[in-house]
Amino acid sequence: MTDRIGPTERLVALCVRHRFVVIFAVLFAGALGVRAARHLPVDAVPDVTNVQVQILTDAPALGPIEIEQYITVPVEAALAGLPALEEIRSLSRTGLSAVTVVFEEGTDIYFARQRVAERLSEARDGIPDGFGTPTLGPISTGLGEIYHFEVRSRAMCPPDTPAGAVVDGTPCQTPMSLRALLDWQIGPFVRATPGVVEVNAFGGELMTYEVRVDPGRLAALELSLRDVFDALERNNRNAGGGTVVRGGEQRLIRGEALLGDLDAIRAVRLATRSDGTPVQIRDVAEVTLAPMLRQGAVTRDGRGEVVTGTIMMLMGQNAGEVTAAVRDRLATLAPSLPAGVTIEPFYDRAALVDRTVRTVAINLIEGGALVIAVLLLMLGDVRAGLLVASVIPLALLGTFIVMDALGVSGNLMSLGALDFGLIIDGAIVVVENITRRLAHTGATGRAAETEVRRATAEVLRPVFYGTAIIMLVYVPVLALQGVEGKMFRPMATVVLSALTAALVLALTWVPGVAGRLFARGVRETEPALPRLARRLYAPLLAHLIDRRALALTTALGAIGGGAYLASTMGAEFVPRLDEGAIAMQAIRPPSVALAESVEATTRIEATLRERFPDEIDTLVSRTGRAEIATDPMGVELSDIYLMLHPPEQWTAAPDKAALVAAIDRVLRDEVPGQNYVYSQPIELRTNELISGARADVAISITGPDLDGLRGAGERVSDVLRRIDGAADIAADAVAGLPVLRIVIDRPAAARHGVDAADILDAVAAMGGRPVGVVFDGPARHPL
Repeated sequence: MTDRIGPTERLVALCVRHRFVVIFAVLFAGALGVRAARHLPVDAVPDVTNVQVQILTDAPALGPIEIEQYITVPVEAALAGLPALEEIRSLSRTGLSAVTVVFEEGTDIYFARQRVAERLSEARDGIPDGFGTPTLGPISTGLGEIYHFEVRSRAMCPPDTPAGAVVDGTPCQTPMSLRALLDWQIGPFVRATPGVVEVNAFGGELMTYEVRVDPGRLAALELSLRDVFDALERNNRNAGGGTVVRGGEQRLIRGEALLGDLDAIRAVRLATRSDGTPVQIRDVAEVTLAPMLRQGAVTRDGRGEVVTGTIMMLMGQNAGEVTAAVRDRLATLAPSLPAGVTIEPFYDRAALVDRTVRTVAINLIEGGALVIAVLLLMLGDVRAGLLVASVIPLALLGTFIVMDALGVSGNLMSLGALDFGLIIDGAIVVVENITRRLAHTGATGRAAETEVRRATAEVLRPVFYGTAIIMLVYVPVLALQGVEGKMFRPMATVVLSALTAALVLALTWVPGVAGRLFARGVRETEPALPRLARRLYAPLLAHLIDRRALALTTALGAIGGGAYLASTMGAEFVPRLDEGAIAMQAIRPPSVALAESVEATTRIEATLRERFPDEIDTLVSRTGRAEIATDPMGVELSDIYLMLHPPEQWTAAPDKAALVAAIDRVLRDEVPGQNYVYSQPIELRTNELISGARADVAISITGPDLDGLRGAGERVSDVLRRIDGAADIAADAVAGLPVLRIVIDRPAAARHGVDAADILDAVAAMGGRPVGVVFDGPARHPL
């Protein structure tokens, strides 16, 4: 009979005949997979942050109403109608306007930022001079905060002691000097690290050159605050005068009048008396170094305020690689820091990434080992088992190539979804049929190659359709959008890539290698494990065939019991990743002062360190907001990060849920008067960026009446507290901040010959009005 080869066998025949080409191609693809795996972005969880651009405007002296009227409304109006715009939301707080622009899924972030930047020029035209300049927030996401550290000095200066004075043999530092060190030495050096987009300073005191005017002395000299503002602005500048040629040489002309120190500021002329005596700043004001008006602070471990930095990663970068580069960069910087100053990290994303990667790797290795063991036991042939097992790593390497090409990161959701049992299904069918035919025909040598080709061709179609049916289950997942899409599309992409790679290997690599591997023939024997299973199963089957009612009753009972148990089980969108830390929020009345909030967080830290020494490694509390307010909180809110010891060291609680419950009981008893909400660092930040609310579920109530909104929020909260399973219910405060209003009596001002601008200048000066900057080398300090 003529051995005719159909179209379905032609590919297999080529692979069997040119097996060395197939082996080389597969190994080459494996090398590409290794390379892709080394460059694969790795993180703990998928980044589900939507495409958004933040516009931050800092205006320290303005209240929430002025911020809304003069800044937030013009910015929102200018941004309306942007291409691919999905949502605009805003937050107006004392001294800060934060507008978040959300774009449709798939919008390029740089396109979005370009469009926003173009529109901001219109917004700036609608904002009065001196009321702040809108700027774009960092290009980062909810997973962007990868490294937190404290800038710590072994010796802190006593009150009224200048920085650099020797205390206990070590130059001391002040909160202001440590903050300047972070802003102008550590920050610029770390920003040069590839993948780092920002180093956000938080805590300490931002140094300013402050002119404290004495109103009485100013009035006695018949001068106004406007005269002080104008004098400082006019006397703090440089100018270029072109060039002059002398003796055949060209010299540049520069006029220099920049203010460089306190004495230069004191010497600025305000006016000249009739007798020719100049009136200077020192005659009407005290000039000193002082901190900028603060809207936030950081405390740690119950020892008071500290200076911290948060390193933010550029969107789309590899968190593990960037964090390692940051550590190396900081180690390089350490020898150049002042004596006694160190950089102490307290949150390192790499630890979470390493733990997650280790979990995924262990699961993959254990799963692969279990599958290989089952293969060897069930197939009964070591060669066949190893051939099928070889598909697992090769398919995984092929998956890495696709992930690298599509920009899919490796994380718990994507790589954790791999099922080696599904991956090797096609290879098992092919190898089983090959060994069956070879055992029945006893073929060897060239004849064995022919049988391998025929055996593979017999099952090619069912293997293809069987794998395609499994793949079809995952295809609808690719159509998911929003948070669901960001969470599950990577999983579907990885599984589909692995199944595709496994199918290609089953139809090329497996028959190509089998033609050589089984060239000496195969002897078919029933393995011991299947033989034992058959001996146990056959009598049971015969027994149930004779008692069909019993079999049906047992099956229906199992189905009913399973349905009942399923109805009593809880459900979650995704399993909660244990980040190894607790992010706790302390919520106080809106009228609380920053100093009171700092004292409260210090008490919380001291209490928890005393009561849970085996569970808590360190505590860091961030109250209010930093200068780059990517997290625009008020001073009534504190984010308290509890970095935990490994669970095996715990003595006060068996697990994290019990630990949170124990912490809550202690705080409500020993630090009352505050509400506490518990989450995790990444989870808390991601929730806020996605919806603007720091919670898993948020209810938004809109309306023009703040008192009505407050009442509605309280009523909704009361209803939610009665729902089983609901926890940490809290309504945002929309009122309650006391305001001292200074309303100008225009007739009275007119009688005294005073303009409204003069009165408002005095009001603005109480909070500090910037009139320029003072240069100190690369550092720029507000005046």
